[in-house]
Amino acid sequence: MNLEQTMREPTAPTKYLWWQHGVIYQIYPRSFQDSNGDGVGDLKGIVSRLDYLKWLGIDCIWLSPIFTSPMADFGYDISDYCGVHPLFGTMADFDELLEEAHSRGMKVLLDLVPNHTSDQHPWFLESRSSRNNPKRDWYIWHDGGENGELPNNWLSVFGGHAWEWDEATDQYYYHAFLKEQPDLNWRNPEVQQAMLDVMRFWLDKGIDGFRVDVMWHMIKDSQLRDNPVAPDSPFHADDLIYDHYIPTYSTDQPEVHEIVRMMRALTDEYEERVLIGEIYLPIHKLVTYYGQGGSEAHLPFNFQLLTLPWDAARIASSIDEYEGALPLNGWPNWVLGNHDKPRIASRVGRSQAKVAAMMLLTLRGTPTIYYGDEIAMRDVPIPMDEIVDPQGLNMPELNVSRDPARTPMQWSNEIHSGFSQHKPWLRLPYNSGRVNVEMQKKDPHSMLAFYHKLIAARKQYAALNIGAYIPVYSDQQLISYIRQFGDERFLIILNLTHRPGYFRPRTGSYSGIVILCTEIERVGMSVSGIIAMGGDEGLLIKLN
Repeated sequence: MNLEQTMREPTAPTKYLWWQHGVIYQIYPRSFQDSNGDGVGDLKGIVSRLDYLKWLGIDCIWLSPIFTSPMADFGYDISDYCGVHPLFGTMADFDELLEEAHSRGMKVLLDLVPNHTSDQHPWFLESRSSRNNPKRDWYIWHDGGENGELPNNWLSVFGGHAWEWDEATDQYYYHAFLKEQPDLNWRNPEVQQAMLDVMRFWLDKGIDGFRVDVMWHMIKDSQLRDNPVAPDSPFHADDLIYDHYIPTYSTDQPEVHEIVRMMRALTDEYEERVLIGEIYLPIHKLVTYYGQGGSEAHLPFNFQLLTLPWDAARIASSIDEYEGALPLNGWPNWVLGNHDKPRIASRVGRSQAKVAAMMLLTLRGTPTIYYGDEIAMRDVPIPMDEIVDPQGLNMPELNVSRDPARTPMQWSNEIHSGFSQHKPWLRLPYNSGRVNVEMQKKDPHSMLAFYHKLIAARKQYAALNIGAYIPVYSDQQLISYIRQFGDERFLIILNLTHRPGYFRPRTGSYSGIVILCTEIERVGMSVSGIIAMGGDEGLLIKLN
């Protein structure tokens, strides 16, 4: 092993935990499987599909919010953190889901939304009732300026001002998202304790951890200073578009790390539970959420593959930057899609989505798959009069509705693609009778067959799930790297363009057998020296 390999290979822990070698699968409950014919997915529907997920090779399911909610933001506005919304079922249904998943060796994560509540939550109803209410300081209230102007220039992620005037008490309250989602004041120790009690409630029930929504938003600047204008903003201040400003003072404050340490300490009281943080920040800031000595999030979500242009040189550089920035024993993770962003097959096309899948499942670290990506579901065009996402409704001119990436899972060529016996809450694509799980299970060339083989290879070879990452070569088309564990070595070559390219590393020579390829015909072939790569091709090569 050369010096570069020695420097990049992390110290091997004595034990790898399930969330390090496993595969996580995000389920958007409204859209996975409807069991009662109301057109909306539910917990019993998820239970009915667990065998499919087990077959696919999934180790853990993460559920977007299932809690009691007025559904102003489809569950991310919670009115009872310890209740289950009747739309999804009952607490008994959740207990059944947890038991059935665990009986199959699968873990269950819940989506914790600690930054804000619903405006219908009892905490906010009390806080809003009077300035003297004991819970007044549980939220962020402000008189505003001398002439009643807004406290500062902070904007809502969903468009418009982030301050809402409350006539009953003559003050503004802050909401980073909808006005129906007031932000909690996490500087208040009572708020901290209340949310830790929520976490304990679910951990005591036996869940395996949390994905924490907008973790980097939880603490705001104590002086409420104005955010600076983004230097390259295409918007005008009057547009009231969030991206016009850099959220310097409304997010990612130093004190947030103390809050995350509290959450981690509680999580660590339970055996082998995991804390994942949703954090859209540059790499150098993202990695600070691991905390000193690994005292914060186990996995601060790494969204580089979601946010970067699909460019080989940019992505290769980002992978190396991320690997180099990870703290000692900090475990990496990768994400290709989620409920807030366009689907990978719509961003890069179906052919490149196969290349992306190979990247996701062969890079070092924990991969998270978004439901439906394994069959190359694309964003579904939703007519303007059918849009329900508040982000899309509030900013129709920007075409930022998240509905297209949240449409029902495509199971079969039955009515409504096997998702429901009733008209679904969001429409299905016209080709759902052809692009679905049932059809792709029969096709060895399908995206589903490819995901199934990739996940199986990950499980079979330690090098592909816990092995070291060693960059080999990249250019304007190709990314290549080695995964190694002991004597087991794999070379991965990915062509991120539609044109043929050539793998020709500057040093060394590699030879081996192709064990998996985006096109099945090349499997089993020997390769060595300069390797010609087809457009949209990815190779997984077991080195000699």
